[in-house]
Amino acid sequence: MATHSATGEEQAVQQDLAVAGSAGEEGGGVACVWENTFGGQAVIEGVMMRGKYSWGLAVRRPSGSIARSAYPLQSLASRYRWLRLPVVRGIISLYESLSLGVKALGMSANIGMEDPGAAEGPISDGGTASHDRSAAGGDKTPNGRGSAASDSTGDDGVAAQIAPASDDEVELPERPPAFGWKELAVTVVVAVGFAVALFIVIPLFVVKMFEETFSNPFVFNLVEGIIRIIIFILYIVVVSFIPDLRRVFMYHGAEHKVIHAYESCGRPDADRAVGFSTRHPRCGTGFLLIVMVIAVFVFAIVGKPSLPWLVLSRIVGIPLIIGVSYEIGIKWLGRHPDGFIARFFLWPGLQLQRLTTREPTPDQLEVAVAALEETMRLDEVEYKALADAVARA
Repeated sequence: MATHSATGEEQAVQQDLAVAGSAGEEGGGVACVWENTFGGQAVIEGVMMRGKYSWGLAVRRPSGSIARSAYPLQSLASRYRWLRLPVVRGIISLYESLSLGVKALGMSANIGMEDPGAAEGPISDGGTASHDRSAAGGDKTPNGRGSAASDSTGDDGVAAQIAPASDDEVELPERPPAFGWKELAVTVVVAVGFAVALFIVIPLFVVKMFEETFSNPFVFNLVEGIIRIIIFILYIVVVSFIPDLRRVFMYHGAEHKVIHAYESCGRPDADRAVGFSTRHPRCGTGFLLIVMVIAVFVFAIVGKPSLPWLVLSRIVGIPLIIGVSYEIGIKWLGRHPDGFIARFFLWPGLQLQRLTTREPTPDQLEVAVAALEETMRLDEVEYKALADAVARA
């Protein structure tokens, strides 16, 4: 890796090294602390986990084996300081999370459409990531470092430290993806259009019908927000009856259980994760509720213009609301998780997770563990690479 001035990632590494050094100087008993904070998302027959420097994906193949891989994160905030400003960082974080989630869903869909009797190749990104096939036959990520499922060595030799975790990851000629970027783009456009219609247009249309009753702008927006929350809850209840989505909710519960097991000062372990809750305070479900509540106060400023302007104001105002919600729901509540106010705001989201999570099976927990192991494995390699760059700078 070439020597260059410290980026946002390298500054974070410098802070980590300082914390590690101070911990070593203190000595004494070993405190129960997390090495990193991990998050995740359920995908089709699998789980995606995100760490500080990388993200991992594990999916149950139709043949019964587990396809698993990990890739370095390419964060915009690490390259541009202004993207780390309050409110702005929340917008960027959501954009990156959605992009990563859509990519992981596309990759898991390709694995789900494999022929059970065919030879098992590497995880395909469906053309959504700019990976180049090297002469050695391995995958290389845009920053020149190999993915965790690759046998090749990157330009800086980092990938040589990563060994495949199982026989499922043996490099084979990659097959053309059945679910490529075109199919993914159509899916995203349809999903966004459906979400705008269901959660923006319909609540506004309903409350606009009773505009004379709700003459006060705040009451008008409060009723609209309540209608939106009711639709959101009903939507979750309805889709939970779809068998395939019910399995996604089970993988969602598996993701939470495995992260709980890690955060209780243990390694990712399927047997140990069984005893933990399927609900987690950092789940995005709770964040969505905070977004909906804050939207009531922000949109009250707009007043009650015509329906087209109301719809436009909701679409344009979403980024601002997300940024503010990130500062409150993620940053502030994350620093004060045990306080009364935090528990008050987190409680509705935890209860809503009773609908978005289900008790997973042991084989689903095994998949979630594989995803976290892949992420932790590449996180360590990426951290060492960045630490070396800081030392040479």
